[in-house]
Amino acid sequence: MKTLLVVPCYNEAARLPQEEFLRFVEQNPEMAVLFANDGSRDNTLAMLESLVARHERLFLLDIQPNGGKAEAVRKGMLHAAEKYKPQYIAFWDADLATPLNEVEPMVQWADRGYDIVMGLRLMRLGAKVKRKTMRHYLGRCFATVASIMLHLPVYDTQCGAKLFRAEVVSNLFSEAFITRWLFDVELLARYKQQYGIERAVERIYEFPLFQWQDIDGSQLKSRDFFKAPVELMKIRRRYKNPKKH
Repeated sequence: MKTLLVVPCYNEAARLPQEEFLRFVEQNPEMAVLFANDGSRDNTLAMLESLVARHERLFLLDIQPNGGKAEAVRKGMLHAAEKYKPQYIAFWDADLATPLNEVEPMVQWADRGYDIVMGLRLMRLGAKVKRKTMRHYLGRCFATVASIMLHLPVYDTQCGAKLFRAEVVSNLFSEAFITRWLFDVELLARYKQQYGIERAVERIYEFPLFQWQDIDGSQLKSRDFFKAPVELMKIRRRYKNPKKH
């Protein structure tokens, strides 16, 4: 397979769009999906076991106990790299706020030599990007601060659709994250520490999504944005200096 999507799942039994994932792998023979069950307390595990039995390119990793989205993503990415060895590995939100038809265009950009291709939720004419007003403006304020802190011109750090060249996954995901909600920012800080700012500017691409929308039931609430300053300071202190090789 060329591309594997890691989908973290926590209590998703009632809202996971099962048929869309099944249709995705049926229509894309070079794609696969790994569902990472994050110690769900509802019927998610049984539902996922039934779903992956329906197709040979749907996989399941059961993580116990619940460790949070960041840890589920981290373990899922490492498991995908070690066991399935695809060329690219992405993590993707289970609610499909970013539709699966955005995967292939992101892969095409990665084929141009990028190490990371990040979904960019840019509200613009001609696109179907729908964000709640308050979350949009909070997100813009946060992204501006994160960009200044990272010294990188990043517009959208928090989109739940990101694709990585497999070669960089072990370096970026081998250690547990120090932040719970801002692991996306921490990943960029790790990349910059590992590979340098010049490569970060040249090998990370923000891909403007054609379609994205807020989905009801998200685990992340608007009030969580107000925890961001403390989390950003943790990241700044931890990744202040370049890593010595």
